[in-house]
Amino acid sequence: MPTLASFRSPRPLLAVSLALGGLLATGATQAADYPVRPIELVVPYQAGGGADVMARGFAAAAVKHLPQPIVVVNKPGAAGVIGWNDVINAKPDGYRLALTTVEVTFLNQIGLAKFGWNDLTPIARLNADPAVVVVRTDAPWTTLEQFVAAAKKPDANVRVGNAGQGSMWHLAAAALADRTGASFNYIPYAGGAPAVLALLGGHVDAVTVSTPEVAAHIAAGKLRALGVMADRRVKGFETVPTLKERGIDLELGTWRGLAVPKGTPPEVIAVLKAATAKTMKEPSLRADMERLNFTVDTDLDSAAFEARMAQESAYIKDILSRVVLLQK
Repeated sequence: MPTLASFRSPRPLLAVSLALGGLLATGATQAADYPVRPIELVVPYQAGGGADVMARGFAAAAVKHLPQPIVVVNKPGAAGVIGWNDVINAKPDGYRLALTTVEVTFLNQIGLAKFGWNDLTPIARLNADPAVVVVRTDAPWTTLEQFVAAAKKPDANVRVGNAGQGSMWHLAAAALADRTGASFNYIPYAGGAPAVLALLGGHVDAVTVSTPEVAAHIAAGKLRALGVMADRRVKGFETVPTLKERGIDLELGTWRGLAVPKGTPPEVIAVLKAATAKTMKEPSLRADMERLNFTVDTDLDSAAFEARMAQESAYIKDILSRVVLLQK
């Protein structure tokens, strides 16, 4: 015998199907029209540092390749955690991007973040720069050996500024201390730029930051670079020895990239990838990067970029097994 259910009208089901189809079509249309309003690029550090400079240069060059502008928004704090959390939790529609740096690969390893590097979807890596150990030109140390020897003395209080507790620049100094037996007093700031300003003002004795963040001050004769944490000498810093040349096996630095929240539509990601590839070829951007000593080291292949991050995360995990960055 036919049941009551068998006599129900199919119209409600048809209506639901049509509604769902309409929603899907609307979503596809929105992705196809992307972007229809300005895009926010969140920089998780204060203005003036390497990440901020890279982001603003990229945003300015991208105007030729996107119908809407990219607006840089600084959200500093907790070595990048505040800004990245903001993007991770944002609506995945392509209107909020993150300027990522190497810290995203290890903040969870030191208990500073609950997210990992794979909680964002990478678009591309824009550049990469090594860490450099820098002092004022009136400092008593003219070589890395002299600097390390001073930090080995009993009751030494060599103050080294960084971009925040748990940042790569904190890790760089701590790793140098681990490799050499030196002892530093780590002074955290809200980014590389404030740390450099503190050094210029005499509030710290040295900083470990990226080469672009100090290039202008070194050229002006205000600061002196003692060593770079790279496998070979760096353009613009040709007279500065690598740590490996000084018998210290240590390579550390940062990179800057673009990422979006997980779940961002593939069509939106495709638009961003295409625009990024074109933007990074802009002669004006590349000229500015070279003038500011930013190493042009792009990686537009997301899979390759993810593989690099996984590899880097493992390398830093090994360093962290010997270095304590945060108080337990």
